Amino acid sequence: MVPTLLLMLAAVMVRAQDGPVYPDGSIRLVGGRNPTEGNVEVFYRGRWGSICDDEWDIREAYIVCKMLGYNRAVRATFNSQFGRGRDLIWMDNMFCTGREFRLDRCRFDGWGVHDCNHAEAAGVVCDGQRARAIAQGTPEASPNAIPAPPSAKTVIRLVTEKDLTIRLVGGRTTTEGRVEVRMPQGWGLICGDGWSIMEANVVCNQLRLGHAKAPVQSGTYGGHHKNMIISGVKCIGSEHNLADCLHDKVGQVFCPGEENIAGVVCSASLPDLVVDEKEIERTSYIDNIPMANLQCALEENCLSSSAYDRTRPGWQLQQRRVLRFTARIGNFGTTDFRPFLPKQSWQWHACHLHYHSMEVFAHFDIIDSRGTKVAEGHKASFCLEDNECHTNIPKKYACANYGDQGISVGCVDTYHHNIDCQWVDITDLRPGTYYFKVSVNPELKVSELSYDNNAATCIVHFDYVSAQVYNCTLGRP
Repeated sequence: MVPTLLLMLAAVMVRAQDGPVYPDGSIRLVGGRNPTEGNVEVFYRGRWGSICDDEWDIREAYIVCKMLGYNRAVRATFNSQFGRGRDLIWMDNMFCTGREFRLDRCRFDGWGVHDCNHAEAAGVVCDGQRARAIAQGTPEASPNAIPAPPSAKTVIRLVTEKDLTIRLVGGRTTTEGRVEVRMPQGWGLICGDGWSIMEANVVCNQLRLGHAKAPVQSGTYGGHHKNMIISGVKCIGSEHNLADCLHDKVGQVFCPGEENIAGVVCSASLPDLVVDEKEIERTSYIDNIPMANLQCALEENCLSSSAYDRTRPGWQLQQRRVLRFTARIGNFGTTDFRPFLPKQSWQWHACHLHYHSMEVFAHFDIIDSRGTKVAEGHKASFCLEDNECHTNIPKKYACANYGDQGISVGCVDTYHHNIDCQWVDITDLRPGTYYFKVSVNPELKVSELSYDNNAATCIVHFDYVSAQVYNCTLGRP
């Protein structure tokens, strides 16, 4: 590992007329307050591009931080937390085992192949402690690291004692616009860096405009960067006033990007997905599947990392032990649940012979007593349709024949236990007792009335032949 890292640091940069040229696969962090955090950008064919946050998690973040010379990753970040991503997106659907020494050695859809936009940039926060081999040199000398912006400040989080008065300006209707905050010196803007559906929801609720349909992180609704007075806003989503959220000290603004202005689109009607936790308890069981029957599962990343190790003797003759279960998801909201991607961006999956309208609709995780994720299930996209509906509610959505996808109000989409990839691969886990969590819409990319029932967390006990799932409760992803 050390010779590889030193070799990366010794990579020679060739100066071109338009600036430095790095080796393909080089990475850097941008938009952070210091060199340990930021959106991840990767260099390929002479240009820097973003990485989409679909499938992005702590394993990919670990590879990034190790490449940059840090000991570990603190967390992975999503939704362009450190500012607007690039229009050029080089990587999507990253799948790392955690053992790779470079990010481009992980599996992904291919250079430039993606279904994302600049608001879905993946990022990381790394531990500030550098690995010994890197610390002996000058960190900024690495082609994979960049210094902090000159305007970076220490984060000072506080809670404002008085309520904040806010308004929406610049929208086409009264339910959308940039968010302005009233201060003694006048009205000011909020930085859109890290602005998410949670912060937008607090704004819409405070203004009595319903719920947030979409957060905005751009200059779409006008405004000027020099009028920005608050940055670093972070909410749970249930606060009654924006003042109840955490934020940087008023007037001490750090906001990368000239048009990174917070805005919202509000709506009175939204879907509300609910996981049927009792169905998970009733239908869970252990199954053993030969590798020969898992070609589709391999292609869609439905198995744990050891399944992709083709160097093992008799690899094709092995079996995978999986925890199967039925996922039943109902829409109890006030409008239909629709995928956020336009129909022309859906992906055809030849194995399952239908279009997938959401790249990440559900996560299935096994978690140990320390809270560490030790196994994960189906992270690939789903086909959304109405399987069952309440009396007098017609079925509207169906996957067949390139039909429209979604879940109608009062209807249920069911993924039966015998469907391919409807499992968690537990081959590498010791028998015992764990937590089992099933989350839908886990990245919160589709707005809902509430996210408090989007996940079922259960206790699972299994041995080599059977499993029991019980005590399931609903909560947030």
